[in-house]
Amino acid sequence: MDDVGYIIKVLKLNADRKTVLARTGYGINVSGQLGLSIPFLRKTAKAIGKNHSIALQLWQSGIHEARILASMVDNPAMVTKAQMEQWAKDFKSWDLCDQVCNNLFKFSPYACRMAVNWAYREEEFIKRAAFVLMATLAVGDKKLEDAKFGKFLPLIIYHSTDPRNYVKKAVNWALRQIGKRNHALNNLAIETAEKISNIDSETARWIASDALRELKGKAVQKRLGRDG
Repeated sequence: MDDVGYIIKVLKLNADRKTVLARTGYGINVSGQLGLSIPFLRKTAKAIGKNHSIALQLWQSGIHEARILASMVDNPAMVTKAQMEQWAKDFKSWDLCDQVCNNLFKFSPYACRMAVNWAYREEEFIKRAAFVLMATLAVGDKKLEDAKFGKFLPLIIYHSTDPRNYVKKAVNWALRQIGKRNHALNNLAIETAEKISNIDSETARWIASDALRELKGKAVQKRLGRDG
């Protein structure tokens, strides 16, 4: 399956308007959506295989699900910083942001660098992408050294007062995932959350309390071998 026109035709033939309407209840921007499920897109991606050229063409289509599919079939080794920047500018919905970061960007050698750079961006979904990358790297990159995550924590503190829903939730997500990685990072993440709790900001206090509840909780501590 290497004809982009044919791939897009298949996507459109499987469009589901009811699913599109249902997604409005999840705060998803449904503009340009076809209503295709992630399992369907993963099955389609498997049939296509890794193909950088097709990924770029799918992205250019502007179709929401075609862009998610692009993140599934692209080759991370061929993704440039310029491509990451361009795609990030097209993030108009949290689900597209999260899918692209988790399926593709976290595997890029530029992932850590872009996470730091994007944290200072004003655009809501680009800034969200910074912290989604931190969270997904914490879960998915088993070889990344603790020092990399240690450098993310001051950024989490600094940006913990951003009240925008999709930013604050991503900041919280990053802090929690880093703190669940191992003993040392759990300690650092708890210290970070306690610092955030002292900031005079409702958003910061929410991030801190939610993170501390999980990071100090029995489930996480047991998994880290500290309880039971």
